[in-house]
Amino acid sequence: MADSEKHWSKVGEAGSMLGMKLLLLCYRLFGRTVFRLFLTPVMVYFYFVRKDERQASKQYLNKIKPFLTESQYKKLNSFRHFMSFGDQLLDTFLVWKGLLGQGSVIFETPSVVERMGDETHGKGGIIVVSHLGNIEVCNALIQKFPSIRLTLLVYTQHAERYNAVVDKSDDGSGVDILQVSDMSPATGMILADRIERGELIIISGDRTPVSDNGRISDVTFLGDTAPMPQGAFIIASLLKCPVYLIFCLKQQEKYHVFAELFSESLECKRKDRKVEIDKAVQRYADRLEYYCIKEPLQWFNFFPFWNTTDTEISQEFERGSR
Repeated sequence: MADSEKHWSKVGEAGSMLGMKLLLLCYRLFGRTVFRLFLTPVMVYFYFVRKDERQASKQYLNKIKPFLTESQYKKLNSFRHFMSFGDQLLDTFLVWKGLLGQGSVIFETPSVVERMGDETHGKGGIIVVSHLGNIEVCNALIQKFPSIRLTLLVYTQHAERYNAVVDKSDDGSGVDILQVSDMSPATGMILADRIERGELIIISGDRTPVSDNGRISDVTFLGDTAPMPQGAFIIASLLKCPVYLIFCLKQQEKYHVFAELFSESLECKRKDRKVEIDKAVQRYADRLEYYCIKEPLQWFNFFPFWNTTDTEISQEFERGSR
């Protein structure tokens, strides 16, 4: 398998723990303005060194261009995409260190957020998130509802280096990290038990499963066919629990949290299960597309995403570089 075709879970982290700590120290000593000055040469380096990520960024930006206004289109380029990602990394560290105050977070749909807080008094549910914006700001839910318990499902060991930087074990948050290699029956039992206890499970809806036999749906996303995972929706259909969507976008230096009730109970008859799950994944893709268009430089999924041949990808990258 060529490097550019590697599954996202097999791509190692760029950079080092020392580099991330130095950038965080820079912010603590001098603030965000100086941090961004130091960030620029770092992102220039990664922009030219990480060819696959750069090409994936161009592929995504070429897909989204037809959906944008003229003012959005003018701001669109791959290096800005990288810089936006670097700025988001800082906010991720600040969230886990408890340095991003509630005044920096605006809940745009308070009634849905209130309902999610109420779930802790009964059966829990599933929150489907994405790599759009900064989902780490979900930690603000814990500040708003101290009794809430969140489990973040992650598919990669890459988080270990990140955990060492932010030292989450000492922050007293209510977020539990559950690392798994695939969505096995054993994993399903763990999640079912947590939902029965009133916990909310956070699952990414825009990364295909790690295992080659993972279940996906081919959906229409930004005008082309793309694979998206079924995992969150299969679990929800089996456990008959509520499903929520959360998108967190940074606008005017504040994070705006958009929470939606996706389904009260995603019930599928056995004979119709595949069709109903495909419909649910497409509905999710439609909402992700809607929010990507709001802030196109904040979708940080730097991997080849669409069902596109190598020739077609090369042509897209060539057009994007003109």
